[in-house]
Amino acid sequence: MKPYAQSSEENKQPILAVLREAFADRHAVLEIGSGTGQHAVFFAQQLPHLVWHPSELAENITGILAWMEDANLANITAPLCLDIDQRPWPRLAVDAVFTANTLHIVSWRQVETLVANVGALLPNGGVFAVYGPFNYGGHFTSDSNARFDQWLKARDPLSGVRDFEAIDKLAQAAGMALRRDYEMPANNRTLVWGKR
Repeated sequence: MKPYAQSSEENKQPILAVLREAFADRHAVLEIGSGTGQHAVFFAQQLPHLVWHPSELAENITGILAWMEDANLANITAPLCLDIDQRPWPRLAVDAVFTANTLHIVSWRQVETLVANVGALLPNGGVFAVYGPFNYGGHFTSDSNARFDQWLKARDPLSGVRDFEAIDKLAQAAGMALRRDYEMPANNRTLVWGKR
């Protein structure tokens, strides 16, 4: 049976609207933390000009393959086994990177590693798009995000909703400049950087 995440089903259309714009002139995308594989298959279907490279931890690869087998798409590659902490990261010929609902799950050290590796992987002009909840000026944007942060920290004290300014500083250090900050449903954002 294929794994299923209701949140992926609910947010796929709003994210697609952003990616249609942000990835309009892109060719190949690495998705970090593909989860169930629902997003990978949906975005590959809807954006046929892109080659989609899903990636996940080893234990989640089977679920992604199940979604891929049902979809039978030519523009999605076999999922990469990718742990943020592994060294070195796979060297892929991609000009975009996408990740959804990952930065608040992993530790801050892993956030630093992820952004630095994305900056190293992308060519000049490459695009990095990140979906999820973010704080601004050190403040939660909603009561629901504050509650979500408490829930995250209760299950893993190293996780939590991240400050936009801190992420942007990492991106700048990795050679990227913010292009756009999209407001999304359910108090989420999609942040898009371009490699200078």
